[in-house]
Amino acid sequence: MKLFSRRKKPDRFLKLLTQQADFTVQGMEALRQYMRQPDEHLAQRVSMIEKDADEARRILIDELNQTFVTPFDREDIFALSLTIDDILDYANTTVDEMVMLKVQPNPYLERMVSLLADAAMEIYRGVLRLVDHPNVANDHAVRAKALENRVEQVYREALADLFETPDDLDGVMTILKLREIYRHLSNAADRGDQAANAIGDIVVKWL
Repeated sequence: MKLFSRRKKPDRFLKLLTQQADFTVQGMEALRQYMRQPDEHLAQRVSMIEKDADEARRILIDELNQTFVTPFDREDIFALSLTIDDILDYANTTVDEMVMLKVQPNPYLERMVSLLADAAMEIYRGVLRLVDHPNVANDHAVRAKALENRVEQVYREALADLFETPDDLDGVMTILKLREIYRHLSNAADRGDQAANAIGDIVVKWL
């Protein structure tokens, strides 16, 4: 039975997933702004959005535990919710560590975050279109995966540049700090790829 074609009213799980994805877009956009002009207000905004997103996920999991019939497999709902949540978690740890380690943005960080913000928007659009236009949702998932590949390319470029011979001990410390920040963003990209895969899995099963 094609549940997508029969379902007329928005399902509460789709509403919560869409809300999570929207929070991720907001959080990544705040992080993009931070990379352009770092200040405490933007750092706090990323953290506040991440907490709001966590609350949306807690509600979704509670609903999932109390509901027998779901619009598609509960495992897929859980996987999509988890990976969307992880993207924003890594965004939050990125800005947290930049503040703690006193790391200033650089062109590599700005490029990676800009691509991640674009990928978050593609995931949001994919979730938004899951029920009514699953083929369009899959197209957005494919675009998100392409953006993830571009993040990984910039990540490798950043690492290669980073490990050019440091001049002194301070240079070594800078390498260690930046490598950690780059890794957080690479992990965020990995989770974005997994979220795109989860959207694709849902479309394949239910289309």
